[in-house]
Amino acid sequence: MTSDLAVPTWLVVLTAVAVLVLAVAAYRLSRSVRQARSHTEALLAAAAQDAEALREQLAGIEAELRAKQELAPRQRPVAVVDDREYVITDLGQENGPRVPARVVPAPLFADILLRESVIKTAALAAGLRRALSPEVRNRIRFEMRREVKRSRKERKLMLKAARRDWESRQRTAVRADLEVSS
Repeated sequence: MTSDLAVPTWLVVLTAVAVLVLAVAAYRLSRSVRQARSHTEALLAAAAQDAEALREQLAGIEAELRAKQELAPRQRPVAVVDDREYVITDLGQENGPRVPARVVPAPLFADILLRESVIKTAALAAGLRRALSPEVRNRIRFEMRREVKRSRKERKLMLKAARRDWESRQRTAVRADLEVSS
């Protein structure tokens, strides 16, 4: 009584349950997507408000700076000088009590030696390249010129003060001679 094309009942029930499970999962997924979208839109709105507040604050700061620049007399910009000393080697520094080194195999020793040498050589080359760069040489040249000008001014002022002192002593000596002779 069954035909070859008949579908078993358990397969129909299983398919119906699977479709029902898929429908419930799709409903929950769409609901979570809607919640995530609304949360993301709220975050975007908050970020837009923050950005607008920052724009207003920046505009206020720019206006304040323009007002200060208009009121202040024109001044030359101050050069920022990096006077920090950078040490690239540990040559000549004692690192505490001497502890005997552990014995390492020859290939490992060669590898360690080459790595340290390459690293220190690279650091030295980088330091030299930085020290001999055109910007650093120009800054040194500028600072030397400024120091020479300052020392010339100082010497001129000292010379003028010494000359005034000498001339005043000469005048007092001439006055003292005149008073003694009269």
